[in-house]
Amino acid sequence: MSELYVLKYVSPIGEIEIQGTNEAVYSIMFSNRNELLTRAIEEVPIQVLAECAIQLDEYFKGERFEFTFPYAFEGTDFQQKVWNALVSVGYGKTTAYKDIALAIGNEKAIRAVGSANGKNKLSIVIPCHRIIGSNQKLTGYAGGLWRKEWLLQHEKRCLRP
Repeated sequence: MSELYVLKYVSPIGEIEIQGTNEAVYSIMFSNRNELLTRAIEEVPIQVLAECAIQLDEYFKGERFEFTFPYAFEGTDFQQKVWNALVSVGYGKTTAYKDIALAIGNEKAIRAVGSANGKNKLSIVIPCHRIIGSNQKLTGYAGGLWRKEWLLQHEKRCLRP
């Protein structure tokens, strides 16, 4: 893999650390740091990371519903199947872990789907925040349940005409 670069992006719900190479973004994770940062999109020499930050900015402004910058994920074949299925969950929609298990052809893998979901390093872009329990309740999210709830509410607000 090429040299890995990092860009800090300040979102409405906290700092996000974007990691990637000249070719693709590999990680978009919430940071729990409480540092006050300024946006530095113009100062980032890596175009892929800058484009990711621009698209995240558009997402948070309610102007973007899909992401088009190059990204890549590394994981087992099973994890990659799960992550590819997550991308099919539409903006502002939710689905259950069980539905993802069915979508990948392994209806008994509900817990494994949950585990793969938790290992997703491309927050928001691979929309693991849209996956909920079969009882329609919010369940685990690496960024914290409050962020998961915020993201879901944000998407619903942005879909309203």
